[in-house]
Amino acid sequence: MTLLPDERIDQLQAAGVKIIQSKSVFAFSLDAVLLADFAEIKPRSRVVDLAAGNGAVGLFVAKRTSNQVTLIELQARLADMAQRSVALNGFTNVDVHQLDLKDAATVVAKDSVDVVTCNPPYFKVASGHVTNPNDHLALARHELTTNFQIVAETAAGLLKYQGKAFFVHRPERLEELLHTLMQAGLAPKRLRFIHPKADREANMVLIEAIRSGKPDGIRILPPLVVYDANGQYSQAVQAALYGK
Repeated sequence: MTLLPDERIDQLQAAGVKIIQSKSVFAFSLDAVLLADFAEIKPRSRVVDLAAGNGAVGLFVAKRTSNQVTLIELQARLADMAQRSVALNGFTNVDVHQLDLKDAATVVAKDSVDVVTCNPPYFKVASGHVTNPNDHLALARHELTTNFQIVAETAAGLLKYQGKAFFVHRPERLEELLHTLMQAGLAPKRLRFIHPKADREANMVLIEAIRSGKPDGIRILPPLVVYDANGQYSQAVQAALYGK
């Protein structure tokens, strides 16, 4: 496997997956691991991962289904990293497309997908706002080329009736996120807040939504705490990283 000078190979032990990373353009973080762990993947689930980055979420769930897993990523460099990680792991059920996520239906049929996952850009771009000078990181973190409305509408279009979408995002945008999902025909069903420590406010939220689901009945799961009192990963996070 050929690596560029700034690249390395990391492994997520829980998934048994190796992934090509680069600190100068993109490296997955804990949010991707927790999203993959949160997503409900059945043995025959057809999966699409939007805004796939270097492929982390899609690769982490690929062994849980015998069906096809499609990764959609806009940035050519990141899509190439994902494609090489597919080859590195010998996956035959994963395909990668360098594509704007709003055009995902050009490579995946509408109403054909069981599960959509997405770790989207978290931050809006306000007038005068300074983004990361690294274009790769700016695109991954800020809504420069897409926004959550486009993500939700794209996911809804790909999903079968009662198909499920799974997202990770920022709690401060929760009211907007839930409204946007409902407007797109995705009924929010499960939320789990992620806290750095037990006495700290949540800094991430995991969301499950169902296409054409009933508009009530949201379940709030127990919070997930990342670090225990000793500064070590909690048991839940250790399980997501290293296996149960």
